[in-house]
Amino acid sequence: MSYEKELAAAKKAVSLAARLSQRVQKTLLQSEVWTKSDRTPVTAADYGSQAVVSLVLARELKPVTLSLVAEEVDTGDLRKKGSEVFLEGITKLVRETLASDESYADSTVSTEDVLNAIDCGKSQGGSSGCHWVLDPIDGTRGFVRGEQYAVGLALLVEGKVVVGVMACPNLPLSSAVVERDDKSCQDNVGCLFFATTGSGAYVQPLNGNSPPQEVRVSSNENLEEAKFLESYHMPIPLHSSIAKKLGITALPVRIDSQAKYAAVSRGDAEMYLRFTLVGYREWIWDHAAGSIITTEAGGVVCDVEGTPLDFSKGKRLDHKRGIIVTTKKLKPLILKAVKESMEEENLCV
Repeated sequence: MSYEKELAAAKKAVSLAARLSQRVQKTLLQSEVWTKSDRTPVTAADYGSQAVVSLVLARELKPVTLSLVAEEVDTGDLRKKGSEVFLEGITKLVRETLASDESYADSTVSTEDVLNAIDCGKSQGGSSGCHWVLDPIDGTRGFVRGEQYAVGLALLVEGKVVVGVMACPNLPLSSAVVERDDKSCQDNVGCLFFATTGSGAYVQPLNGNSPPQEVRVSSNENLEEAKFLESYHMPIPLHSSIAKKLGITALPVRIDSQAKYAAVSRGDAEMYLRFTLVGYREWIWDHAAGSIITTEAGGVVCDVEGTPLDFSKGKRLDHKRGIIVTTKKLKPLILKAVKESMEEENLCV
């Protein structure tokens, strides 16, 4: 089945959401960062991005009823007394972002429209039907720091990811693994990655000035020269143990958000490891878009047992501990190193 219409709608939605996020990041003040009940930060860009994606998908794909699984599901705080100024600011952002696209220039958006659009993200997903999966600002901490973040959108059909689109507004067009003082790479940034099942993965400048180029994972099989990525949080000792067993000499490159998937998909690095606390189940929106982009680029995304990620169980992934993103040739070597490292540290799978 072709998903051309869905892909076109997703690319437009994500591109506009990225445009909104870029505007917010340029002017972001610490006072504009809220803290959710789970202590994670949230900004006007999180809410605005979700509203834009919801509104664009609903319009581009009508009369199909939109089912959206998204991170920002509760507008309760936005509806409370005292949040009027913040909410009006979000509405203005959404209105002006949509108006920047010719096909939406004459559309009117009210505060209630924005609230309802955000509330559309309450779907639970699952193994039947079609569901869009959205992370409106993946890597909010990186976003707040002015560094890497992504807008990730994927389409689930009968529990399988069939379309993925990811905007990485601050990711260099050449490579994610660059020296901090390489100003040419830092100035030439903004990528839009996308993939549909069975059709490969592609990247183009976020500004749309150049046509898409197909991306492929690294063909490097020399682990001594391999680069690996991890999240921009506290160092994970297990990651270092695995890298040592593999003979990787380079230090890990730490990047926020699903931009790590994008980097692996175009061969910037050979491996991305993600090991979290025992018992923690990942949210599907943190991996859906990135996973199909990487696999369509010839890579693999699996848990510590080598099993592909299962997106059919609702909002959380059904997987064994750990996520490994790499190339098909390196997968068996990495799985072996992971198993040995976990056994040595008495970590259960």
